[in-house]
Formats: sequence, C-alpha cells, structure tokens
Amino acid sequence: MHIPLRFCAAVLAASAGVGSAAAQGTAAAPACPAILQHTFPRLQDEKPQDLCQYAGKVVLAVNTASFCGFTPQYRGLEALDRKYRAQGLVVLGFPSNDFAQESGSNKDIADFCENTFGVKFPMFSKSAVRGPDANAFFKALAHASGTTPKWNFYKYLIGRDGTVVASYSSFTTPDDRGFIRDVEKQLGAPAP
Repeated sequence: MHIPLRFCAAVLAASAGVGSAAAQGTAAAPACPAILQHTFPRLQDEKPQDLCQYAGKVVLAVNTASFCGFTPQYRGLEALDRKYRAQGLVVLGFPSNDFAQESGSNKDIADFCENTFGVKFPMFSKSAVRGPDANAFFKALAHASGTTPKWNFYKYLIGRDGTVVASYSSFTTPDDRGFIRDVEKQLGAPAP
C-alpha cells in the first residue's frame, strides 16, 4: 500500500504540534506583548476579556468618567475608533471613579455610554487607574510611560509591538492634529 508523502508530512506535522495555520497558509496571531497580558471584565456583561485579543493592533487606552467636563470626548473617541478600526486601531475605555466623577454601576455606565454617545468601542468594568489600587494594566502603562492619569480621559497610545509610544493629557482631544498624526504613524508601522 502506498501512502502519499504529503499525507505523511501532514500527520507528522500535526503530531509534532506544528500549527495548522501554517499548514493552511494563514497567518498566525501575533505574539501577545507583556503590556496586554491582562484580563478584565467587559463593561456590558462582566464577561472576562483577554487584552491579548488586541495584539498586533494600535491600542489607545483611555480612563473615562460619565460626569466630567471631558465626557463629550466619548463622541470623538468613538469616531476615531470607527475611522481607523479597519487599519488596526482599537480604543479601550476604562471607567474609573478615581476623580469622583463615575459613581454609577457598570450597567449605568454602559447604558450612559451607549445611549448618550453611541459608544461601541470596547469598554471594561469600572476600576482604579492610579495609586496602589490601580488595575494591573494601568500600573503597567504608568510604569512604561513614567506617568499616571492626571484626570479623566488621559490617553495612552500603544504601538503594534506593545510599546507604549506616548501619553496624552485630558486636554488632548481625539481630533487633535498632533495626536492624529501620532495615531496614523503607528497605524503605518508594520505589525510584529
């Protein structure tokens, strides 16, 4: 009995743990950089979400609040996410009451964001973003950038390779020209 060589190679590859993505000619998922190796509950339903799902993307992490003078930035963040999503940008929102402007429950926050600003970008359950109780992701962002959020809507730009490229004050709006240039520069960078 003659067994085709390619069948034998496929069986050997499968038994050796060689990924089927390579065998099928599809690209493997990019390695998850350390900065994204965190899991948080999704705001809407508190289902755990692994930030590694955003590996290889340009990430904009923002601490948010519903009752702040900067809250209208939700609209600009949603527009930014929508405009550049196909090119690899993802905006991640982290509601926080660190500045006493986010007192509602996760459901209240989710309803407010959806109904008031049409927010569709990924949002996570309310957590601390500064100080000893800061969530692990924001601790890592602070360590990598050398700065913690000074107020709501502080922004961190993370390149496709997981490098924290820059941080931006709450006064930097999502349509700021310099900020947009930085985002576009990162979107033009090759994926790892």
